[in-house]
Amino acid sequence: MTNVLFVCVQNAGRSQMAQAFYERRGGEARSAGSDPADELHPVVVETMDEVGIDLGGRVPKRLEREDVEWADLVVTMGCGDACPVLPGTEYVDWNLPDPAGLCLEEVRELRAAIEQRVSSLPL
Repeated sequence: MTNVLFVCVQNAGRSQMAQAFYERRGGEARSAGSDPADELHPVVVETMDEVGIDLGGRVPKRLEREDVEWADLVVTMGCGDACPVLPGTEYVDWNLPDPAGLCLEEVRELRAAIEQRVSSLPL
């Protein structure tokens, strides 16, 4: 089984959605942020509820070296140089917009893009 770490800046949207979709597929995943927010973006929670995934109890988490060491694959989404790079770990960067400030329809489109990308990852 592949351990996947999803990383974005605030861990309040993109990485949380990706983790939830990967876990729904039956995979092992974590998510974290280089500068975590206090809470998830409400519109992200709402759009995930629409597809039957409850993110209401999740809290943004700071990226720690241990998370990267645990991972076989690290998927970054705009965390830049804050993501530690370790030998033997595979890295993929997804250039996706931050949902902060996006309208509901735009977050739905982002959700669909994340779900499609997650579906192509190894379990």
